[in-house]
Amino acid sequence: MATAPISVIMPVLNEAGHLADAVASVMAQNYDGDFELLLALGPSTDGTNQIAAELAAADSRIRLIDNPRGLTTVGLNEAIRQSKHDIIIRIDAHSEPAEGYFANGVRILLMQKADLLGGIMDARGRSAFQKATAWAYTSRFGIGGANFHVGGEAGEAESAYLGIFKKSALTRVGGYDETIIRGEDWELAQRIKATGGLVWFSPELRVVYWPRGRFDRLVKQFYSTGVWRGDLTKRDLKNAPKRYFAPPLLVAAVIAGLWMVLAGWYIGILPLAAYLMGAAGLAATARGLSLKARIALLIVLPTIHFSWGWGFWVGFFKGAGQTIDKSRVNK
Repeated sequence: MATAPISVIMPVLNEAGHLADAVASVMAQNYDGDFELLLALGPSTDGTNQIAAELAAADSRIRLIDNPRGLTTVGLNEAIRQSKHDIIIRIDAHSEPAEGYFANGVRILLMQKADLLGGIMDARGRSAFQKATAWAYTSRFGIGGANFHVGGEAGEAESAYLGIFKKSALTRVGGYDETIIRGEDWELAQRIKATGGLVWFSPELRVVYWPRGRFDRLVKQFYSTGVWRGDLTKRDLKNAPKRYFAPPLLVAAVIAGLWMVLAGWYIGILPLAAYLMGAAGLAATARGLSLKARIALLIVLPTIHFSWGWGFWVGFFKGAGQTIDKSRVNK
């Protein structure tokens, strides 16, 4: 039986420091079937598109797709429209699929008769700050307990990281919602499931992800993520996982406590004190981190939780329509 041909799609904007490695990881996959790589290029300002042009010139399997708006969902949908094959694999420019990801992914997708398949987001870092952020990604106390962050048994899933799709499922639901900037993968998975499609998780599959390595970028990312998560939660409250409410409830408790302190009720400091003690305990016991990275974790955890939590309330009550972040399309 011939190996199924695949189309790999990658949205790209201002990724001069990551694009070559991401593309190299795709092209190095030991996959017996035909495949193409479609780079949906936004209006980058850091030389990314020149790098993409050089990569395409060196390998005929790479095609360049114009994405003048620079938004993830727009670029993905255009790449899907122009893809030639019936199986679509999404890879982002901040990620690198592990060896065998394509072959194993296609095998599992077809074996399970799934419409959408995902594996583990294998977050890694180079600097101490980035390593601390990667630790937070892989901890239930960092950004939650989704299987694609912390692992688990193979089975039906809530959503998928990046995703290996049957193109027919994407066509059936109309692709990505282009009004959504973050959380688009979760929202797409819900529509696929609503039409009877199967979303599957397999711990066999891993994709290396390089998180933000600077404080300001982490704040911006998680505030934006929180805003969109709040908006999407309001749209579909009954299906929103309970863990999404942890950061906003933390923010509410801390703010309420600080108001109590200002009113002379000093017991109000307890929520903030308890949180900081918990964060310190996590940093002290975090495995695999250097002392410098553990100190960075004391900054990373509050940054993620409070940026996300505050953003959630903004999105829940005001919506995300005025918060579109056009500076970055990748995760």
